This record gives sequence, C-alpha cells and structure tokens, in this order.
Amino acid sequence: MSDPATLGTVGPCPVNSHNEWDPLEEVIVGHLEGAMIPSPHITVTRNVPPGAAKFYRLVGGRRYPRVLVNAAARELDQFVHILEAEGVVVRRPDAIDLATRTRTPFWTSKGYCIACPRDGFLVLGSEIIETPMAWRSRYFEASAYRSLFKEYFAGGARWTAAPRPELRDELFDYGYTPPGKDEPLRYVVNEFEPVFDAADFVRCGRDIFGIRSNVTNASGFAWLRRHLGDRYRVHEIESRCRTPMHIDSSFLPLAPGKLLVNPDYIDPATLPAMFKSWDVLIAPRPDPVPRSAWRFRVSMCSPWISVNVLMLDEKRVIVEQTQVSLIQALKGWGFQPIPSPFLSYAPFGGSFHCATLDIRRRGALQSYF
Repeated sequence: MSDPATLGTVGPCPVNSHNEWDPLEEVIVGHLEGAMIPSPHITVTRNVPPGAAKFYRLVGGRRYPRVLVNAAARELDQFVHILEAEGVVVRRPDAIDLATRTRTPFWTSKGYCIACPRDGFLVLGSEIIETPMAWRSRYFEASAYRSLFKEYFAGGARWTAAPRPELRDELFDYGYTPPGKDEPLRYVVNEFEPVFDAADFVRCGRDIFGIRSNVTNASGFAWLRRHLGDRYRVHEIESRCRTPMHIDSSFLPLAPGKLLVNPDYIDPATLPAMFKSWDVLIAPRPDPVPRSAWRFRVSMCSPWISVNVLMLDEKRVIVEQTQVSLIQALKGWGFQPIPSPFLSYAPFGGSFHCATLDIRRRGALQSYF
C-alpha cells in the first residue's frame, strides 16, 4: 500500500501565505554556511554600490572573509531567536557545496550563498514557485531547499518551477552602464528569455505588485501572469531607481490600507489609482550607518535597505535597530517595532524581508481593492 505522505494527502496543507502581514506561523530563514562572494559578472558588478562592485571584481569566486561571516551569523542568530520567541516556527535550508564551479554548455560560475530565500521562491497561497533567477552564481541555489519543499509537497503544497533559463550571453547587455538621473531606465537583461527574482514582487491578496529590474524582465512578468491566469492580478510598479533590483527596499504593503514607500525609488504620484484609499506611508531617509558597522561598506544594498522590514502580523514589525527615524515613524503609524541588529547581513544580500520566506501565515486569500 502506498504511503499517503508521498501522495500529498496528509492533513492540512503546511504552506499558506497570501500577503505580507497575516500572522506569521512558519518561515524559512537563510544561512551563511559556505557563503561565496559572487563570481564577477555584469549582473553583479554593474548593479551594486561602487565599494561592493570593486570588492566583487577583486575577490569574486572566493569565500567571504570569516570576519564578515561571523558578524552576520551573530546577528542572524539574534533574529532567529526573536522569531522563535514571538511564536514563529523557523526552518532552515540545507548546506550545499557552493565552491564547486557550475558548468553548462554556455558558461561556468561558482555559487553564491543561501542567505536570501525571498529571492528565489514566490509563495502564493499553497503554491511554491521556483523563479528563473538571472545571476549565474545562483543557478543551483534551489538545491538547498529541496528537502524542505519535498516535505511541504508531501503535505499537500503545490510545487512549481518556472522554465530554467539558459543565461547565455545573449540575455545580457555587456555594454550596460547605469542610466543617468534624467535618462530613461535601461536594464542589464533583455527579453532573450523569461527571468525574474521573486523579491521583485510583493503580495497583497489577489493583487501582486512587481517592478522591472536588472534581474526581472518583461518576459518574466508575462510568464508569471500566464501561469497565474485569472487567480491573481499582477501589476507593474514604476521604479525610478537607476539600478533597480528587488521591490522590497522600495514598496511594501505593511497591513490592509497601509503602504510603505521609499520616495527616492517610488513616486507616490505614480502609484496605481487603487491606492488612493490607502495610507501611503513615506519612509524617512535612512539614518547614517554608525562607524562600528564598517562591514556595511561592502554591502550590495543601498542605504534604503532600511525599509526591508518583516511583518509578524498587522502590528508587529522587525526593523533594523539603528534606524531610529523609521522606528519612530512606525510607532507613529500605529505599529509595534521590534528592533534587531542586522547591518552585518547586508554584504550577503539584504535584510529581514530578504532573509526569510513566509511558508505559513494565518489567513485566507482576499481582495483588498
């Protein structure tokens, strides 16, 4: 007789997440084991702050210095402790060999790290979608999550993978330079094939909001829209960042009727008309990074990583402890900030929202517009 677990028929589905604010019950948090500095490629070096770009060009393809890993690991442990103390089940991906050089018929690259599960996977209801990421160094990153996803699939989750991209040279504009302030946006990736990072999208019930970026093209939007059909509405938000990558440092729905925006990257006047009935919360400018956080200088993130917060429910929000202005603003907007140190994680790709993947939030699919 077949084991029912292998048929996906056991109990209530363990995967259920429809937005960014329903009460968080289970989450995957990344780790730093075996972390590699991303191999130099135009998708990396032309899309990050100058200090980080120089760092990657010089030492890309080697392991991150232990001093960076240890500092980030300490802050990651504190973050996990907060989540567990707040009643959230924390799951972790497997460690995989990231130092081995990946070879395809078209290119070779070493791996990167398993720090940011938000980038590679989009959870919509009971479905986990593996996204076709544009960085060659992340080609096999999903392997670290397979044991977890097989468990979720056995429990009834849907598990989908977008077409694996070839990431041939034809996809990339090797003459790309970031556009000037008054120039129209242009991107490292063209429309050779669909690519997108899950972190370029945020969920608001039946409405999904995303941006075009240096890792997400129009073909990626088209694939997602066709895959989801009439179950969801996928909207493109206009970004004015000169090197856009990932929406969660620009635009984040925090609760029903409350939207946080970074005014440097998102013009509130260009938001879809559906937000006219919402409170559009303009994030304060990031507070300066203290000298003691020198590791932030090799961050691949802009200072606006300050708004990369994680909602535990409609009130509780985890936020970087040095961002006093944002903490005070969140309190004034009726939220309950939980400060935590996380600046040392930025060299590995992000902050609290990036470092997590919601697996289960207590709530049902709704339309908020």
